[in-house]
Amino acid sequence: MKPDPQRRHVLKVACNALLFAAASTMLTPLHAEEYPSRPVRLISPYGPGGSNDISARLLGEGLSRRYKQQFVVENKPGAGTRVANEQLARATPDGYTLLWVAAPFAINAAAGLSQHYDIHKDFVAVGPRVLGPIFLIVNADSPVRTVADFVRMAREKKDGVTFASPGIGSGPHLTAELFAAQAKFKGLNVHYRGDSTAYTELLAGRVDATLTAITTALPFIKAGKLRVIAVSAEQRTPVYPDAPTFGEQGFPGVVGYGWFGLMAPAGTPAAVVQQLNRDANAVLADAQMRSKLLGLGLQPEAGDSASFARFIDAEVAKWGPLIRSAGIKLE
Repeated sequence: MKPDPQRRHVLKVACNALLFAAASTMLTPLHAEEYPSRPVRLISPYGPGGSNDISARLLGEGLSRRYKQQFVVENKPGAGTRVANEQLARATPDGYTLLWVAAPFAINAAAGLSQHYDIHKDFVAVGPRVLGPIFLIVNADSPVRTVADFVRMAREKKDGVTFASPGIGSGPHLTAELFAAQAKFKGLNVHYRGDSTAYTELLAGRVDATLTAITTALPFIKAGKLRVIAVSAEQRTPVYPDAPTFGEQGFPGVVGYGWFGLMAPAGTPAAVVQQLNRDANAVLADAQMRSKLLGLGLQPEAGDSASFARFIDAEVAKWGPLIRSAGIKLE
């Protein structure tokens, strides 16, 4: 019986197709580009030397070791972090330009500032986040030892109490406004350029308190010159675990902090976002890394990209009404 030529042709085509498919499967991993295959640009929205810049460099070093590719930090300060945010919004969404985004990203949106980007349409939250807990601190000569003491003093002062703040529209400024609104006293924020100057004024007795990061104050706290009254977090923080929360002292609504987190341009492949989230979480979970961050007054918080996006939305929702009711003007 002679072989059927048509059948033989069909079998040959089928065999060739199977061989091609098998070859493609074997070759794909060899030829597909693994991320990252070249250096990654990590934008810091502040100048060199601050906690955002230093923590960005620590994260970049950890990711560089993990990937055997350089994560190069570029400082792009200006316009309340909007310069850096806009650069990221315009970047190619391939995972090779990232932003170590900071709290003003949400605060500016909450204030309704004019921006050349949309925080929901032009970005994808990668995460995780790093929190900068904010502490209520007074001069050690003050009779204030609890939040109740502070509120009592503030209500008795005709002109209200003064808070040294590291800048208008900052997390510390808004948290002080939140405290005053919830405790029903008059507070005046006196704005300085950074935490160091704010603490200098507190030590000199020219302001009643600060409500800001603690790192610069630690030597003065240990020397008995400054006193910590509370931390504006949901729970006590490992940054300074001796500080009770406002919630423990009757004001659970006083929650505010500085924060940073990893952000990418909208359209970045989901696989790259997930990979970056997983590996950034791993870097920040390292015991040595965690110790360095805590020494900077920063608290790493693990989380996926969706939880970081929800956190940012919650920040916008929280600060918007306060900014409007307090009549705070940001530029």
